[in-house]
Amino acid sequence: MDTEFVILVDEQDRDTGIMEKLRAHELGALHRAFSVCIFNDNGELLMHRRANGKYHSGGLWTNTCCSHPRPGEATQEAAQRRLQEEMGFTCAIEPAFEFIYRAELGQGLTEYEYDHVFTGIWNGIPSPAADEVWEWEYRSPADVLADMRIRPERYTAWFSILLPRLMEERIHA
Repeated sequence: MDTEFVILVDEQDRDTGIMEKLRAHELGALHRAFSVCIFNDNGELLMHRRANGKYHSGGLWTNTCCSHPRPGEATQEAAQRRLQEEMGFTCAIEPAFEFIYRAELGQGLTEYEYDHVFTGIWNGIPSPAADEVWEWEYRSPADVLADMRIRPERYTAWFSILLPRLMEERIHA
């Protein structure tokens, strides 16, 4: 497997360098990331449960796809690329908002990300990559938020932050 690099940034999302992805998570270095949330025409969110083999957060439910842009790659282009690689489809996406979060993941790993959130509409059946996705489903965001309050351990750290904000943004849009 080729070594993957992430783009290090400051708190205004200005590039400050690059670092090997695993090392950035070991050091808790702030780096650029993105999260894609695809909804169907019924307002349901396409979610997936991360494959157990992922080096962190395996088996947890999360948004449609998420990752990091490569050095020199525009964030929205990276989001489109990963949507195809992880979920087996592509569709139009638009920027929704950005946020910074820090989460201890265990095993000496820390997520410290400047996360760009994108949304889109798509009504199909995904063809996810087995090494990325254990299972998937369309779910009502209200049902997911209710479940998050009862069983937060079932969800990734970033998804637990972004979904409530995304739903608040959609209400006020």
